[in-house]
Amino acid sequence: MFEIIAKQGKARRATFTTIHGKIETPAFMNVATQGAIKGAVSAYDLKELICQVQLCNTYHLHLRPGDHIVKELGGLHKFTGFDGPILTDSGGFQVFSLAKLRKITEKGVHFSSHIDGRKIFMGPEESIQIQSNLASTIAMAFDECIPNPAPYEYAKLSSTRTVRWLYRCKDEHERLKSLHDTINQKQLLFGINQGSIYDDIRIENMQRIVELDLDGYAIGGLAVGESAEEMYRVISVVEPYMPENKPRYLMGVGTPANIIEAVSRGVDLFDCVLPTRNARHGHLFTSQGVMNLFNEKYVKDTAPIDPDCGCPTCQKHSRAYLRHLYKSGEMLAARLAVMHNLYFYNNLLKNIRQAIEAGTFDQFKEKMLPILSKRI
Repeated sequence: MFEIIAKQGKARRATFTTIHGKIETPAFMNVATQGAIKGAVSAYDLKELICQVQLCNTYHLHLRPGDHIVKELGGLHKFTGFDGPILTDSGGFQVFSLAKLRKITEKGVHFSSHIDGRKIFMGPEESIQIQSNLASTIAMAFDECIPNPAPYEYAKLSSTRTVRWLYRCKDEHERLKSLHDTINQKQLLFGINQGSIYDDIRIENMQRIVELDLDGYAIGGLAVGESAEEMYRVISVVEPYMPENKPRYLMGVGTPANIIEAVSRGVDLFDCVLPTRNARHGHLFTSQGVMNLFNEKYVKDTAPIDPDCGCPTCQKHSRAYLRHLYKSGEMLAARLAVMHNLYFYNNLLKNIRQAIEAGTFDQFKEKMLPILSKRI
């Protein structure tokens, strides 16, 4: 299922085979929270953007249209039109992001819907049931994501509860895969490492969840308040305790520089809303640095966003035109910009894979980090 092709230091180049196709890793997973990429980009566009994996959210799709409706319609692949691997986030991040609208107990989490205020309960079993209905390729275990820094005692309490929840997730996942009406009986399950920024909690948590021999392992609870240096330290502390023969996923991270640094520490999979969110506000990633298209200097600029980019936007449109679309409030601005940023991220990961295979990743990292952080 997971085969390492090449290594350079901790950096790994591998293939991850799923029922919905192979994922060449390291890979970026494109965030389609509610079954669509924000910015009017469809599942069919993603092929042009060299996207390998689509990520959808359990909590949001449970609220609307409803996971039972998605199941009736054949699961997320038929519903969205994306035929590659799909990962569903468990709803655990909403335990963090909807802190004012929830109450946590041992059984699970009571939410007030952010849409209409109605009461919702989600525990490990409910999260896995929803993800089974969605028929994603990879289901994530239900966990609690806590802000950083968190008090040590609470981080410990939360971490041990997340482990108990994981046991319940696995039991329910196995039960559902055995049912005749389950759409994807080959659905994979990933566990999530938690423990805030505390080394001993992180290590103990990873040792506990590895005992369950899951299909993959994620590092959660980062990029939620700690510094980049703390995040890198936590990854380095946890990595030796992660199975060598299973995919490793860093959740919700991050900038291009974050991704390169994490790859160098042994991470295989990434997701983040940054490329789409930034694009909708005119901030574009290029091979020369980060561009703000609202700058006056682009009013008459007939060059593409990035002359070295092969995305559909750069092949057909100028900086001047995109700036005009933004200033005019046209929806097309967001679509073209999001397509560019997603292509940039997916192409960056492709270049990382090639560098690891060629044994030149260290040189690639040294060259690219200053450029990717530069403001044009």
